[in-house]
Amino acid sequence: MSNEKEAEINRILQSYGDMLYRTAWLLLGNPHDVQDALQETLLRYLEKAPAFDSGDHEKAWLLRVTANCCKDFLRFQKRHSHLDIEEWKEQLPAPQEQRLMLELYELPVKWKTVLILHYFEGYSVREIGEILRISEAAAKKRLQRAREALKLALESEQTENQKRRSSYER
Repeated sequence: MSNEKEAEINRILQSYGDMLYRTAWLLLGNPHDVQDALQETLLRYLEKAPAFDSGDHEKAWLLRVTANCCKDFLRFQKRHSHLDIEEWKEQLPAPQEQRLMLELYELPVKWKTVLILHYFEGYSVREIGEILRISEAAAKKRLQRAREALKLALESEQTENQKRRSSYER
């Protein structure tokens, strides 16, 4: 790899590395797949050598490509299933966060993606629509459905726990 390309990759990693890693981690939950997805994102960046209007345009492109690479990995996992949930469950600090992350991982990718972009990366619904190339209304609806699904899953878990506790008390 030339020094120029190496410098460009280093610049991208300095500027966006944490955000891209966090996004891929939240979508995939496996550090090895995350590294592969980020490597694929950077390869696509080098292959396409896109011209950007601004830093925000570059950031949005990288996020979209990262999300697409993650979707590709998830499709592959679905066809060739192997996911060691115990491995990443141990890395989460608190049981409440473990439950939330488990439920987040169970959501469809399109819902996970909007939740991550909105709550973890701080994008508005309009910006999410632009990044994912969907309408603002579609982004808003996906966010609403994701919230509802997550809330329902967490409430059903809480109800189950309450039933267990009350049966132990008898």
